[in-house]
Amino acid sequence: MLTKHLITSGAYLETFGELPKDIAWTLERIERSMLDTLAARPDSGDFWVFGYGSLIWNPLLNFAARQRATLHGWHRSFCMRMIAGRATVEMPGRMLGLEPGGSTQGVAFRLTQQVADEELILLWVREMPTGAYRPLWTSITLEDGTQASALVFVAEPEHPLYERDASIESIAPSIAGASGLMGSNADYVHKLHEALNESGFVDEYIGALSVGIVA
Repeated sequence: MLTKHLITSGAYLETFGELPKDIAWTLERIERSMLDTLAARPDSGDFWVFGYGSLIWNPLLNFAARQRATLHGWHRSFCMRMIAGRATVEMPGRMLGLEPGGSTQGVAFRLTQQVADEELILLWVREMPTGAYRPLWTSITLEDGTQASALVFVAEPEHPLYERDASIESIAPSIAGASGLMGSNADYVHKLHEALNESGFVDEYIGALSVGIVA
């Protein structure tokens, strides 16, 4: 399982060491992405990070509050080809992202201004080893009905690992066979499905994919 120690020690980024040079991001480039995103933040003070994948069951964040939340205008999609972590270049799998359309139920974590910088660099290293995501400031609806500003990582369609076809029929075989230093691709899907169920969320795409992998 991914831990803070793996990230802070540099061991996590080392698992991506075999990636082509034009895909793997250096720590300096990851930090620059974070600083650019923070500079574009539309407000100040505490803010929320919206989790829709492994952040739900393994946030690794020093958060001040946690709430179920809904992000409108985006849906889950295994649209990013994965060649490290839970896959290899020889046996690629698929990585979860968000694509335009629909809505997504997930979990939001509130970060205070005091811990934001320290927590965000860990989050950026975790999410951006290849720059496959585009960090956005957007609005989410919290479980109590209030609107809040949140940071979310969506799929970057201009990235070389982006795959247009994320249908279950197309991706299930590769996910079922992919594995790497961080475990199997299929295990990620099953953990996500279980975490969504435990949170009371229904995502038909993830549910059907989880069943399809073991069928």
